[in-house]
Amino acid sequence: MHPLDEFADDPMPTQAPRLQAAPAPTPSYTEDVTRALPHAIGPEKSILSSMLQEPQQWIGAAVEIGLTASHFYMPSHATLFATLVDLENQGTEIELVSLVQKLLDTGLLDRIGGPAALTDIYTYAPSAGHFRHHAKIVQDKFVLRSIIQNATESIAAAYDAPDEVDELLDSTEERFMAIRNTRETGTDVAVKTTVEVVCDMVQAKMRGEQEVFGISTGYDTLDRLGVTLKPGEVFIIAARPSIGKTSLMMNIAERVCLDCQNPTLVFSLEMTRTQLIDRLIFSRARINSAEVVSGWNPNKGDLQRFHRAAMDVATSLLHINDQPDLTIGQLRAIARRKHKEAKLKLIAIDYLQLLHSTSKQATGSREREVAEISSGIKALAKELGIPIILLAQLNRGPEQRTGKNYGKPRLADLRESGSIEQDADMVSLLYRASYYADDEASATDDASAELIIAKNRNGPTGSAHLTFCKELMRFESGSPAAEQNMPKQRSFLSRDDD
Repeated sequence: MHPLDEFADDPMPTQAPRLQAAPAPTPSYTEDVTRALPHAIGPEKSILSSMLQEPQQWIGAAVEIGLTASHFYMPSHATLFATLVDLENQGTEIELVSLVQKLLDTGLLDRIGGPAALTDIYTYAPSAGHFRHHAKIVQDKFVLRSIIQNATESIAAAYDAPDEVDELLDSTEERFMAIRNTRETGTDVAVKTTVEVVCDMVQAKMRGEQEVFGISTGYDTLDRLGVTLKPGEVFIIAARPSIGKTSLMMNIAERVCLDCQNPTLVFSLEMTRTQLIDRLIFSRARINSAEVVSGWNPNKGDLQRFHRAAMDVATSLLHINDQPDLTIGQLRAIARRKHKEAKLKLIAIDYLQLLHSTSKQATGSREREVAEISSGIKALAKELGIPIILLAQLNRGPEQRTGKNYGKPRLADLRESGSIEQDADMVSLLYRASYYADDEASATDDASAELIIAKNRNGPTGSAHLTFCKELMRFESGSPAAEQNMPKQRSFLSRDDD
């Protein structure tokens, strides 16, 4: 007697017709009413057959390669797959008779076509030798269906919301990027392998190789705090106007891009590309650009340093976008395309409050608009898997304090701080005492600066002391102010140079 014959007297399964492949819904934009969505019924049945015959081996294998119930075209196949995975997760022994009973108890037997359909699937593939090949076919068909579905939704949205073009472009691109991400599945890694990776990281840390824990900013004082630019994280540098946050951002970008040869994209919404490059070259050459006026007569050393700095910048992997009035949707779309072309390692944005959103939800509410921008930047960092430096303005809170706290920034001084503080992984507040000095002499002589790490989701907080050379628009770490004015030929914080 066949194992499923005992269920022959049950009126529910015997009355269920054997499930056949039903024609798929026809896309509304085609006149070919006989055309079904891409599918592969045979490979779907083959996968399920292998999972039924050898559940301990092939259910786990299916999960490992990223196969899910949504990959199956036939609803009955999706139901059976989900049931098998659930039983495996529960540690339940899987064999045909108890499986049918389980499906009966949960009311799912009809959904897969009854015992006859289950028997047909069980005996469909005599060998599991082509399991992974068939799984690849099923995944490919799912991708094709997803493309069709997303294209259809984008067409409908284009008709329904013609005024929100930028948001539609961003959402369409995001959906199609998500389809690509579904094909990038992870693999199970042995604990021993992971332990070896951690040990290698510790040894690299002992050797002073900071990049193993993220990209170093180039400042020893920040390195000692464990502040590095980690993939998928947003690092905010906030300050009052004219404190030097753009200079600090470009100093970090210079170290990451020019000294370490990491592709970097800078969004400059306030300064033009020419202004940024001019500042970068003179700062790197250690020449006071204010002295370069009509009739300037540089010496040979100045010209050599200027030429060397200009060549460094010209041949670097630095990309600058100075398009003004960017929306968050436009910024994300530009970043995605540039990352695809250049494999970016860092994005820097100057600055948050100059971005805006044109979505209906953000209309009439600046707080909601900033929240949308902030969450969009965090989502971009996670999506691309790279760190993002984001500059932000502080309100007038520091100037309103008195006594020893006069000028000292706090986390609450962030404009529209709620969403920014929530989305950021690190928030740093840049402070220079000379900016708040009462007399001109103090303002001229005091080059000390402090970067207060007010929030660090994955590390300690604290303060990093820096030295600001105003003539060169540079922040240095651990050097006296007088030394900063001396021309140097070595690269910015390049500790390996002779």
